[in-house]
Amino acid sequence: MRTTALVAVALLLVAGCSADDDPGEPERPDEGSATVGTSAPDEQLTVVGDTFPFAAAASTSRALFDEATVAVVAQDGDRAGELLGASAAVGLGVPLLLQQPGAAGSALGEELDRLGTDTVLAVGEVPVEVPGVEVVAVAADPGAVEGATGLDLGDAEEVAEDGAVAAVAALDPERPAALVPDGGPTGGGGGDGRLPEVDRAEPLSDTLVVATAGPESVAAVATARAAGARVQVVEDADPRASTDLVELLAEEQPAAVVAVGAPLGLEDGLDWKLASAATGEQLPGGGQLLFPGRMMVALYGSPGTGALGLLGEQDLDGAITRAREYAGAYEPLVDVPVVPTFEIIATVASSSAGADGDYSSEVDIEVLRPWVEAAGEAGVYVVLDLQPGRTDFVTQAERYRSLLELPHVGLALDPEWRLGPNEVHLTQIGSVDVEEVNRVVTWLADLTRENALPQKLLVLHQFRLDMLPGRERLDLSRDELAVLIHADGQGSQGDKQATWRALRAASPPVWWGWKNFIDEDLPMLTPEQTVAQVDPVPQLVSYQ
Repeated sequence: MRTTALVAVALLLVAGCSADDDPGEPERPDEGSATVGTSAPDEQLTVVGDTFPFAAAASTSRALFDEATVAVVAQDGDRAGELLGASAAVGLGVPLLLQQPGAAGSALGEELDRLGTDTVLAVGEVPVEVPGVEVVAVAADPGAVEGATGLDLGDAEEVAEDGAVAAVAALDPERPAALVPDGGPTGGGGGDGRLPEVDRAEPLSDTLVVATAGPESVAAVATARAAGARVQVVEDADPRASTDLVELLAEEQPAAVVAVGAPLGLEDGLDWKLASAATGEQLPGGGQLLFPGRMMVALYGSPGTGALGLLGEQDLDGAITRAREYAGAYEPLVDVPVVPTFEIIATVASSSAGADGDYSSEVDIEVLRPWVEAAGEAGVYVVLDLQPGRTDFVTQAERYRSLLELPHVGLALDPEWRLGPNEVHLTQIGSVDVEEVNRVVTWLADLTRENALPQKLLVLHQFRLDMLPGRERLDLSRDELAVLIHADGQGSQGDKQATWRALRAASPPVWWGWKNFIDEDLPMLTPEQTVAQVDPVPQLVSYQ
């Protein structure tokens, strides 16, 4: 919206005319129209990770504005001035900058100089003194701002402190609301001038600003909206956590993304996480991060046989129905989505060495594929379980790479069935050194990043401490994965709870799973008992 303004110079000329003035002197040209220029960043991702609001405001202005002969300034920390300043900046289409408290104004002056600013609207309690810049000062009052700008602000909208960024992001440039702190405007009063008319620049409709909701983002988001950029406010610095952001990135495919907020500046791997989010692929239950935010309830077993667990006791359609029923029993008990899950034994521990000598029978990938694909279509997550015998976990996982490249498929390692060179199954409990597990972490995380996939689940089965020696060195640095230790011991509830406590003691910071055995547990916990008695509530509950 172009502002309606009176040109101060022209008013002075008219007021000063007299009979002595030269009537033949031509009118001065209109010198009051402000110039504004914007451009999208050259880089696909620009990070504004400044901690201080005044610095973030200047950085965002540099990212989106090439010039602005008019700008709005408020005092950093003056909520009333900053909120109404945001309304004015968005309505005018010019940057909102902040004066650093207690500073001489050099940082502000540098940005105003870069923009070529010659007129500033100072809103609220802000002393602006920049050589060569005219200051139009107004109180933090909607009427005063309207009088100085010619804007027709909407009704006053009270804003809670923790809702400021969202309120600014929602401002309509055509008729921005008059944002005021909760409790109403802090004071009335007018101003001492009027801004020149402002010609808005073309909106940066192909630029998306992703912002966290901290105070450092308020003025920066106002500047983004003034430039015509779309703003999406997120709670989590990892963009994969926001269902709305994943959908927005996939739908709009912006040419440039500007990440605003100190948490985003600290987020490791923000570039590839945004690339993953931009695929639009979502996990069952929404978003691209597994936990927190969902609970999984799984049927364990292998297709075609009921001897290995519930999964194979019925055909594919029946298994999907049964998984949904088991998950449905937990829905009224927890406050997160409950995702039906298949844990499919892809390689089965064998009593004989077999042709390859590894004491493991590998299910053909084409046998598993219909189950995996149908599960994905039905909103069922899939975990492929490996019982490798004398071979290693990475070698077996590689067999199922094409299935693991699907967004809804994770991996489980079963150390009980990992044998040493001279060992055989059922004569001892197997184990795997953490270094082999870490090689799986690297392999699976690389696969996930290379294919821009949502976060993958990596399950480590354990019911004895010596099954995962060295687990304190478990590599948890790869955000591509959610690593979960699954307590899958069976027996009396007293024994199971003792195992649960022992496994959790001095554990690395992983997620947790619990297994209910239909026949072997004495007694098996009901869903209500599982939620009430297993503390903390596990992220994965499986049934065998």
